[in-house]
Amino acid sequence: MEFQAALLPLAGLAIGAAFGAATERSGFCTMGAVSDWAGLGDATRLRAWALAAAIAIAGAQALHLAGAIDLSRSLYAGKRLLWLGHLAGGALFGVGMTYAGGCASRALARLGAGNLKSLVVLLVLAVAAMATMRGLLAPLRIAVVDASAVALPRAQSMPDLLAPGAPALRAAIACIAAIALAAWAFSDARLRARAALMAGACAAGALAVVAWAATGILGHDDFEPAPLASLTFVAPTAETMLYAMFSTGSSFTFPVATCIGMVAGAAASALAGGRFRWEGFADRADLARHVLGAAAMGVGGVLALGCTIGQGVAGISTLSLGSLLTLAGIFAGGALATRALAEGSWREALRLR
Repeated sequence: MEFQAALLPLAGLAIGAAFGAATERSGFCTMGAVSDWAGLGDATRLRAWALAAAIAIAGAQALHLAGAIDLSRSLYAGKRLLWLGHLAGGALFGVGMTYAGGCASRALARLGAGNLKSLVVLLVLAVAAMATMRGLLAPLRIAVVDASAVALPRAQSMPDLLAPGAPALRAAIACIAAIALAAWAFSDARLRARAALMAGACAAGALAVVAWAATGILGHDDFEPAPLASLTFVAPTAETMLYAMFSTGSSFTFPVATCIGMVAGAAASALAGGRFRWEGFADRADLARHVLGAAAMGVGGVLALGCTIGQGVAGISTLSLGSLLTLAGIFAGGALATRALAEGSWREALRLR
C-alpha cells in the first residue's frame, strides 16, 4: 500500500506535465474562450472548451458505471448545495481571470513559458485562497456561503437527483450531454481548422479523466484512501506554495504534484518550440489589474469550490448541479469583465490614469 500511495504523486506529476505541455502548445484557455465570445462574438475557443467537457463527461461517467471509481465520493457530489458560493464565487472568479489574463491553470502554464506576471498572479491567488479557506476571510465564508446552503435529499449530480441507483438513466444523460457538446464543437469549421486547439481540448478532457482514475484507483486504500479528485488549480496552488515554504510540515500530494508538473510541462513545451520568453509587467496599471484579478480568483475559486478546470471540466464531468451554477457564474463574470476592460472603466475607478 505504501508503494501504491507513492505512485499517486508521481502520477500527478506526469498528468500535470502533460496538461501543462498541451495547454502551452495549443492555447487552450477558458478565459480566452469567454473573452472571445463576449468581446468579439467568436465562439471558436468556447467550442473547444465544450469538446473538453464532452470528453470528460464521457470518460468520468464510464469509469463510474464500470465501478472503477465512485463519483459520489467526490467534492462535487455533496448533499449540500452551496448555491450562493457557486454563483457569487464563480462570478468573482470570472472577473478575476479576465483581469489577470487567464485562470489559475493558464497562469501555471504561462509561468512555465517565462511569464513573470503569472508568478505574481499565482502568489497573490495562493494567499487569497488560503485566507478564504483558513484565514481572515474564513469566518465570513462560513457565515455567508455555508449558512445559505440548501440540503438536498440525495447527491447533487443530475442522475442521482432524478433517479438514484438507475445506471441506465445515468448512461443516457451522460451520452446526451457528451454528444450534444461534441456536436456543437465540431459543427464549427473554424475549430475543425485549428488542429492544435482541438488537440489541446481533447488532452484537457482526457487528462481530467485520467486524474479521476489515478486518484480513484491508485489512491484506493481500505484504511486511508486518497480523496477522489481530478484536475483543479485554486486550492492546490495555495497548497503548493505552503509545500514550497514548509515541505517538512506538509505532504507532496496529488494536487501539489499536478501544479508542479504543469509548470515543468509548459516549460519543456515552450523551450522545445522556441516559445520561451521572459515577460514582465508593462506599467503600474498592468500590475494593479493582475493583482486585483489574482485576489478575486483566489477568493472566488474557494467560494465556488473550483476553477475553470476544477468546476468547468472536472466538475461538469460528474454532472453536478453545483458545477453548472459555478460555470454560469464564471461565464457571466468573465463576460462582464471583458466589457469593462474594453471600456477602460476599471482604470478610471482606480484613478490610475
